[in-house]
Amino acid sequence: MRLLNASGCLDALTAPEVAGEFDAYVTKTVTPLPREGNPPVRIAETEVGMLNAIGLANPGIEAFLSEHLPRLAELGVPLWVSVGGFSVADYATVAARLDGCAEVAALELNLSCPNVDEVPENVGEVVGAVRGVTGKPLYAKLSPAVADVTETARAAGAAGADGLSLVNTIRGLALDEGTLRPLLARGAGGLSGPALRPIALAAVHACPRAPGLPIVGMGGGATGRDVLELLAAGANDVAIGTALFSDPGAATRIRSELAAELAALGFANPDNAVGVAHEPEAATLNRVSRVGATKYLHRAANMSG
Repeated sequence: MRLLNASGCLDALTAPEVAGEFDAYVTKTVTPLPREGNPPVRIAETEVGMLNAIGLANPGIEAFLSEHLPRLAELGVPLWVSVGGFSVADYATVAARLDGCAEVAALELNLSCPNVDEVPENVGEVVGAVRGVTGKPLYAKLSPAVADVTETARAAGAAGADGLSLVNTIRGLALDEGTLRPLLARGAGGLSGPALRPIALAAVHACPRAPGLPIVGMGGGATGRDVLELLAAGANDVAIGTALFSDPGAATRIRSELAAELAALGFANPDNAVGVAHEPEAATLNRVSRVGATKYLHRAANMSG
């Protein structure tokens, strides 16, 4: 299992020591041309999470390549570049420019941003176009708001995606207590944090068997237990997002908490917990039995020690 940051939730150039705590660093979304993003206010806290309407603010692919990528390469961790756009050609253009960059380990296709007005709807078409211009590993980042996330995942896999990132934020709205006007200048924004966690778990749980692609699970993860549940639902790796705003050291803390959770259940390592939620009830009961407050895992291959 790798622990990553969620795209847009960590600026590695201002906090390289934080980025270095992850197994891979995922950049903010890069588009063909520079974007200022949406007008402020662009971030607002709610009692159930955080709303953001950044709007894909970024320097554009040329400035990213000349100014940002060389500095990011100094982090010493694999780099994943989040790729975005407003047409199929936009995605292909950015991916083609990144294909020859040895510093880039993978591309994450942002196919689900809720904070821009024009995003291509045909996931398969975008993935297929990008697959045609790059040999880099491709992860398709999908929305939890689609009618059937499993079908969307299948389309991404059939078009050439190597993995899935589940899930992006979901559209939400918060009103000012006094004026009853939207807190964000744009109105609605992407909701992340605790309220997104059950939605992310449902999407991850729905996808492993159908497309058969590795999954980076994300959405509301803030503790070792949250990471364990995403793994159990079927994620192979996990990304941390909103938690980093309040706890920049979350990666180290979460690793420690996850180790304790795994030890309590008798798992030798995180990979042994992947997909446990998909096992039949009898198999699950056979894996983990409870004696008082102690939990024991009976499958010998997964025993620690």
